[in-house]
Amino acid sequence: MNHIFLTHGFADGHYVLPPLPYDETALEPFIGAETLILHHDKHHASYVAGANAAADTLRAIACGNAPAELSSCAMQKLAFNLGGHVLHTLYWHSMTPRAEGAPHGLLAELMRASFGSYEAFCNLFTSVCEGVQGSGWGVLGVDPVSHKLLVLGISRHQDVLVPGLLPVLVCDVWEHAYYLTWRNNRKGYVAAFMQHINWPTVALMVEKALTV
Repeated sequence: MNHIFLTHGFADGHYVLPPLPYDETALEPFIGAETLILHHDKHHASYVAGANAAADTLRAIACGNAPAELSSCAMQKLAFNLGGHVLHTLYWHSMTPRAEGAPHGLLAELMRASFGSYEAFCNLFTSVCEGVQGSGWGVLGVDPVSHKLLVLGISRHQDVLVPGLLPVLVCDVWEHAYYLTWRNNRKGYVAAFMQHINWPTVALMVEKALTV
Protein backbone atom coordinates (compact mmCIF):
# COMPACT_ATOMS: atom_id res chain seq x y z
CA MET A 1 0.00 0.00 0.00
CA ASN A 2 1.75 3.11 -1.23
CA HIS A 3 0.96 5.62 1.52
CA ILE A 4 3.30 8.34 2.68
CA PHE A 5 2.59 7.91 6.39
CA LEU A 6 2.37 4.15 6.87
CA THR A 7 6.14 3.69 6.90
CA HIS A 8 6.11 5.51 10.24
CA GLY A 9 4.23 2.54 11.68
CA PHE A 10 6.99 -0.05 11.25
CA ALA A 11 10.58 -0.09 12.53
CA ASP A 12 13.25 -2.67 13.39
CA GLY A 13 11.09 -5.56 12.30
CA HIS A 14 8.03 -4.64 14.36
CA TYR A 15 4.93 -2.49 14.10
CA VAL A 16 5.27 0.72 16.10
CA LEU A 17 2.91 3.47 17.24
CA PRO A 18 3.62 6.62 15.21
CA PRO A 19 3.28 9.99 16.95
CA LEU A 20 0.26 12.20 16.37
CA PRO A 21 0.87 14.77 13.62
CA TYR A 22 -0.35 17.59 15.91
CA ASP A 23 -0.63 18.49 19.59
CA GLU A 24 -3.28 16.61 21.56
CA THR A 25 -5.26 19.85 22.06
CA ALA A 26 -5.06 20.88 18.40
CA LEU A 27 -8.47 19.51 17.35
CA GLU A 28 -10.46 21.03 20.22
CA PRO A 29 -13.39 21.53 20.49
CA PHE A 30 -14.07 19.04 17.66
CA ILE A 31 -12.14 16.32 19.50
CA GLY A 32 -11.03 16.94 23.07
CA ALA A 33 -7.52 16.24 24.30
CA GLU A 34 -8.70 13.46 26.64
CA THR A 35 -10.37 11.61 23.76
CA LEU A 36 -7.36 12.06 21.49
CA ILE A 37 -4.88 10.82 24.10
CA LEU A 38 -6.97 7.78 25.02
CA HIS A 39 -7.66 6.98 21.38
CA HIS A 40 -4.03 7.22 20.29
CA ASP A 41 -2.11 6.09 23.37
CA LYS A 42 -4.47 3.29 24.41
CA HIS A 43 -6.68 2.12 21.54
CA HIS A 44 -4.25 2.56 18.65
CA ALA A 45 -1.39 1.23 20.77
CA SER A 46 -3.41 -1.90 21.56
CA TYR A 47 -3.82 -2.63 17.85
CA VAL A 48 -0.07 -2.24 17.34
CA ALA A 49 0.59 -4.71 20.17
CA GLY A 50 -2.03 -7.12 18.82
CA ALA A 51 -0.58 -6.99 15.31
CA ASN A 52 2.91 -7.75 16.63
CA ALA A 53 1.65 -10.66 18.74
CA ALA A 54 -0.27 -12.18 15.82
CA ALA A 55 2.65 -11.72 13.43
CA ASP A 56 5.00 -13.36 15.94
CA THR A 57 2.66 -16.34 16.23
CA LEU A 58 2.47 -16.77 12.46
CA ARG A 59 6.25 -16.60 12.18
CA ALA A 60 6.56 -19.22 14.89
CA ILE A 61 4.13 -21.49 13.03
CA ALA A 62 6.09 -21.01 9.80
CA CYS A 63 9.31 -22.03 11.59
CA GLY A 64 7.71 -25.04 13.25
CA ASN A 65 7.89 -23.50 16.72
CA ALA A 66 4.12 -23.25 17.28
CA PRO A 67 1.27 -25.64 16.43
CA ALA A 68 -0.30 -25.20 13.00
CA GLU A 69 -3.82 -25.16 14.44
CA LEU A 70 -3.11 -21.67 15.81
CA SER A 71 -2.82 -20.25 12.28
CA SER A 72 -6.51 -19.51 11.69
CA CYS A 73 -6.92 -17.55 14.92
CA ALA A 74 -3.61 -15.72 14.46
CA MET A 75 -4.48 -14.80 10.89
CA GLN A 76 -7.81 -13.30 11.98
CA LYS A 77 -6.13 -11.39 14.80
CA LEU A 78 -3.52 -10.02 12.42
CA ALA A 79 -6.20 -8.86 9.96
CA PHE A 80 -8.13 -7.09 12.73
CA ASN A 81 -5.20 -5.52 14.56
CA LEU A 82 -3.08 -4.59 11.54
CA GLY A 83 -6.22 -3.19 9.91
CA GLY A 84 -6.74 -1.07 13.02
CA HIS A 85 -3.11 0.09 12.94
CA VAL A 86 -3.30 1.10 9.27
CA LEU A 87 -6.67 2.83 9.54
CA HIS A 88 -5.78 4.75 12.68
CA THR A 89 -2.52 5.95 11.16
CA LEU A 90 -4.49 7.25 8.19
CA TYR A 91 -7.19 8.68 10.46
CA TRP A 92 -4.80 10.99 12.31
CA HIS A 93 -3.60 12.38 8.99
CA SER A 94 -7.13 12.66 7.58
CA MET A 95 -7.82 15.51 10.01
CA THR A 96 -6.41 18.99 10.44
CA PRO A 97 -6.96 21.70 13.06
CA ARG A 98 -7.56 24.16 10.18
CA ALA A 99 -10.56 24.03 7.89
CA GLU A 100 -9.22 23.49 4.37
CA GLY A 101 -12.41 24.12 2.36
CA ALA A 102 -13.26 22.06 -0.72
CA PRO A 103 -10.55 20.13 -2.61
CA HIS A 104 -9.24 21.42 -5.92
CA GLY A 105 -7.07 20.31 -8.82
CA LEU A 106 -6.83 16.60 -9.66
CA LEU A 107 -8.78 15.53 -6.56
CA ALA A 108 -11.68 17.86 -7.42
CA GLU A 109 -11.75 16.51 -10.99
CA LEU A 110 -11.71 12.93 -9.74
CA MET A 111 -14.57 13.67 -7.34
CA ARG A 112 -16.67 15.08 -10.17
CA ALA A 113 -15.90 12.05 -12.33
CA SER A 114 -16.67 9.64 -9.48
CA PHE A 115 -19.64 11.24 -7.71
CA GLY A 116 -20.86 14.08 -9.92
CA SER A 117 -19.76 16.86 -7.57
CA TYR A 118 -17.99 17.58 -4.29
CA GLU A 119 -21.36 18.13 -2.64
CA ALA A 120 -22.54 14.72 -3.81
CA PHE A 121 -19.42 13.14 -2.31
CA CYS A 122 -20.08 14.90 1.00
CA ASN A 123 -23.66 13.65 1.05
CA LEU A 124 -22.60 10.08 0.32
CA PHE A 125 -19.63 9.99 2.72
CA THR A 126 -21.70 11.51 5.52
CA SER A 127 -24.54 9.05 4.94
CA VAL A 128 -22.16 6.07 4.90
CA CYS A 129 -20.39 7.16 8.12
CA GLU A 130 -23.68 7.73 9.91
CA GLY A 131 -25.07 4.42 8.66
CA VAL A 132 -22.26 2.04 9.66
CA GLN A 133 -23.91 -0.49 11.96
CA GLY A 134 -22.13 -0.78 15.28
CA SER A 135 -18.38 -0.17 15.08
CA GLY A 136 -16.55 0.64 11.88
CA TRP A 137 -15.24 3.23 9.46
CA GLY A 138 -16.20 5.46 6.59
CA VAL A 139 -13.55 5.14 3.88
CA LEU A 140 -12.78 7.05 0.70
CA GLY A 141 -10.39 5.12 -1.50
CA VAL A 142 -9.06 4.72 -5.01
CA ASP A 143 -10.72 1.79 -6.80
CA PRO A 144 -7.92 -0.46 -8.14
CA VAL A 145 -10.02 -1.42 -11.18
CA SER A 146 -11.61 1.84 -12.40
CA HIS A 147 -9.10 4.24 -10.77
CA LYS A 148 -12.08 6.32 -9.66
CA LEU A 149 -12.92 7.15 -6.06
CA LEU A 150 -15.08 4.77 -4.03
CA VAL A 151 -16.81 5.27 -0.66
CA LEU A 152 -17.22 2.27 1.64
CA GLY A 153 -18.60 1.73 5.11
CA ILE A 154 -16.54 -1.07 6.63
CA SER A 155 -17.20 -3.12 9.74
CA ARG A 156 -14.59 -3.51 12.45
CA HIS A 157 -11.21 -2.83 10.77
CA GLN A 158 -11.25 -5.22 7.87
CA ASP A 159 -14.72 -6.42 6.87
CA VAL A 160 -16.32 -5.28 3.58
CA LEU A 161 -13.01 -3.77 2.46
CA VAL A 162 -12.47 -4.19 -1.30
CA PRO A 163 -9.19 -6.00 -2.05
CA GLY A 164 -6.65 -3.61 -3.53
CA LEU A 165 -8.58 -0.47 -2.52
CA LEU A 166 -6.17 2.31 -1.53
CA PRO A 167 -7.75 4.33 1.30
CA VAL A 168 -7.01 8.05 1.16
CA LEU A 169 -9.48 9.35 3.76
CA VAL A 170 -10.97 7.53 6.75
CA CYS A 171 -13.43 8.50 9.47
CA ASP A 172 -13.47 6.40 12.64
CA VAL A 173 -17.04 5.85 13.84
CA TRP A 174 -16.23 3.54 16.74
CA GLU A 175 -17.75 5.20 19.80
CA HIS A 176 -14.39 5.63 21.51
CA ALA A 177 -13.48 8.10 18.74
CA TYR A 178 -16.10 10.62 19.79
CA TYR A 179 -18.13 9.57 22.85
CA LEU A 180 -16.45 11.76 25.49
CA THR A 181 -17.12 14.86 23.39
CA TRP A 182 -20.23 13.98 21.40
CA ARG A 183 -21.83 11.27 23.58
CA ASN A 184 -24.15 9.27 21.27
CA ASN A 185 -24.37 12.05 18.68
CA ARG A 186 -22.52 10.33 15.83
CA LYS A 187 -24.25 12.62 13.34
CA GLY A 188 -22.79 15.71 15.01
CA TYR A 189 -19.33 14.16 15.15
CA VAL A 190 -19.41 13.21 11.46
CA ALA A 191 -20.59 16.70 10.49
CA ALA A 192 -17.70 18.21 12.45
CA PHE A 193 -15.25 15.72 10.91
CA MET A 194 -16.29 16.92 7.44
CA GLN A 195 -15.15 20.43 8.44
CA HIS A 196 -11.71 19.19 9.54
CA ILE A 197 -10.65 17.04 6.58
CA ASN A 198 -7.04 17.52 5.57
CA TRP A 199 -7.69 17.86 1.84
CA PRO A 200 -4.08 18.67 0.80
CA THR A 201 -2.94 15.40 2.41
CA VAL A 202 -5.82 13.46 0.82
CA ALA A 203 -4.92 14.95 -2.57
CA LEU A 204 -1.28 13.92 -2.15
CA MET A 205 -2.28 10.35 -1.29
CA VAL A 206 -4.63 10.20 -4.29
CA GLU A 207 -1.78 11.27 -6.59
CA LYS A 208 0.47 8.58 -5.14
CA ALA A 209 -2.28 5.93 -5.26
CA LEU A 210 -2.82 6.59 -8.97
CA THR A 211 0.83 5.80 -9.66
CA VAL A 212 0.60 2.30 -8.14
